[in-house]
Amino acid sequence: QPPLVESGGGLVQTGASRRLVCALSEGPLRRSIVGWFRHAPKMERQFIASLSRSGDSQYYGDSMKDRVTISRDNFKGTVYLQMNSLTPEDTAMYYCAADIQNDWDPLRTTKDSYQYWGRGTQVTVSS
Repeated sequence: QPPLVESGGGLVQTGASRRLVCALSEGPLRRSIVGWFRHAPKMERQFIASLSRSGDSQYYGDSMKDRVTISRDNFKGTVYLQMNSLTPEDTAMYYCAADIQNDWDPLRTTKDSYQYWGRGTQVTVSS
């Protein structure tokens, strides 16, 4: 089983909402800090949001701030990214990532902070 598997992507219209799901494999990953990133063609990978192990603390980057909510269900081993008011500029591959080594630090937003990555789920927003 892959360590992280994203789902929920697809083709949506401008203004729509979409919920992405990150399924964490059993074991230490289910107790990890989880982040969501996105990568659009010709762009750097962007940090979107991160969530502490308990789910009590969240941090949002500027890329989608005020339009996304990150949450988790530790019983199911899943992390969610609810995205609202999508625009064509949100078209990208969306990835979840897990950090099992570090303590919670909301300012740790670089991809190097995460040791495990999923393969991504594509979100395409039509105009």
